[in-house]
Formats: sequence, structure tokens, C-alpha cells
Amino acid sequence: MAVTVRIPTTMRPLTGGAPSLQVEGATLTEVIDNLDAANPGLRDRLLDEDGALRKFVNVFVADDDVRYLDGLNTPVPAGSTVSIIPAVAGG
Repeated sequence: MAVTVRIPTTMRPLTGGAPSLQVEGATLTEVIDNLDAANPGLRDRLLDEDGALRKFVNVFVADDDVRYLDGLNTPVPAGSTVSIIPAVAGG
């Protein structure tokens, strides 16, 4: 069963404007790999050169920040929602 990935506005040009996508994946790594396979360039926006989540990108599985779970190895149960939320900074 697929999971729903919510795409932030700044990344929607890579998804043809779609605000959310359905992809397969049992872990966050698999979800990102499948997102990038269907929408090339998304992985580069989410992961740095070392393959870690970029500091300015927050990813949630359901309502839980993956940085406080298992990071990229976080399980993504079928039917869940993965939210990609760019960090906001300023003063």
C-alpha cells in the first residue's frame, strides 16, 4: 500500500505542481528513492552530499519529526502521511 507525501510549494515544480504524491516505501529512505525515481531532483533537494537530511528540511511521518525517530530508517506504515516542511528562519 502506498503512502502520501505532502510536497512543499518550493518543490512542486519538480512534481509538475502536485501538492501531494502517492508512493511506495516501508522506510523513509525507500519513500525518498521512489519519489526521486518518479520526480528526478527531489532527492538532491532533501539529502546532502553525504546522504543525510539537509538541515533546512524537516520531514515528519504522521506527526513525528524523523530526526527524533530513526532518521532515514524511520518506518513508514502503509497509509501514512509523510510531510516535507522547509525550515523557516528570519528575524
